[in-house]
Amino acid sequence: MLKSMIRGLATAAVMIAATAASAQTNFTLSTPDPDNSEITLAANKFAELVSQKTGGKVTVKVFPNGQLYGGDPSAAVKQLAGGSLDMLLLSTSLYANFNPKFTAISVPYLFTDTAQLRSYLSGPMGQELVADLNKIGIQGLGLWPRPFRQMTNSRKPITSPQDLAGLKFRVPNNPLWVEFFKKMGAAPTPMAFAEVYNALQLKVIDGQENPINIPVTAKFYEVQSYATMSNHMADGWVLGINPAKYKALPEDQKAAIKQAAVEAEAWKVENDAADEGKSIATLTEKGMKVERLTPEQQKAFAAVAKELFPTFAQLVKDQAFFDRTIAAVGKQ
Repeated sequence: MLKSMIRGLATAAVMIAATAASAQTNFTLSTPDPDNSEITLAANKFAELVSQKTGGKVTVKVFPNGQLYGGDPSAAVKQLAGGSLDMLLLSTSLYANFNPKFTAISVPYLFTDTAQLRSYLSGPMGQELVADLNKIGIQGLGLWPRPFRQMTNSRKPITSPQDLAGLKFRVPNNPLWVEFFKKMGAAPTPMAFAEVYNALQLKVIDGQENPINIPVTAKFYEVQSYATMSNHMADGWVLGINPAKYKALPEDQKAAIKQAAVEAEAWKVENDAADEGKSIATLTEKGMKVERLTPEQQKAFAAVAKELFPTFAQLVKDQAFFDRTIAAVGKQ
């Protein structure tokens, strides 16, 4: 009788384990930008890799344009922590509202190139930021690089800091941007991205700055005449998942998702590099004049940024982290 019960329990345990192993798990992944944006394309690649690596046991459905969180990124972070969102891709500059240390990534002219940015994001400094996400109830799956930010405007070519004098420039609602553009003589105007096109069209503002693919996807070429490849600021993307939903996964599926994140990041870097040339070609075709700063011209902008390092350190609100960041990229 006892042996029969033990056999029955063992059989039941095997069946439960088999059921769990074959269970289907479906996730949603929210991005803030359109279907053809660099981040939504990368999100779709990540979803494809997750399905491949889990044999279809885990699926990820991508929802662009912030549609699952009403376009409010701060609300999205809270929803991710609370469990009403499964996965989320948002920029590191937005996470700076929750942890000022993320501000360090966007210090102007901190990174020389994409390779250095990737090294920082995947290295000890970036991993410290990922670990910090636990403090706001989010499991970080990785940090992905975003293409460097460039400038557009409707009034004139920009090849020196002096060319920005008096221009009304839209910037994100982040003091780092405000301080940098103010120092160059511009009139920085914090504004939600959703309002930018109309503000440019109505000439409430003269220009804006974003990765070069954004003027293409947002059709800023309809209301802007000049673009400058200034590479003035870096940014990253946080790939986050709700901790409870992540912990509920079997270990092999957790490993598969993390590996998919690593491979999607590498795919994204290649895709971004190819897209830059396409974006410039499209903007030129649409009538915009695109300037690429020479190394000497870029040094003039970098010198302005260097003067502001003490201010930027205050915005990061962690002098030791700021100092380690500067040392990590050799910009002491």
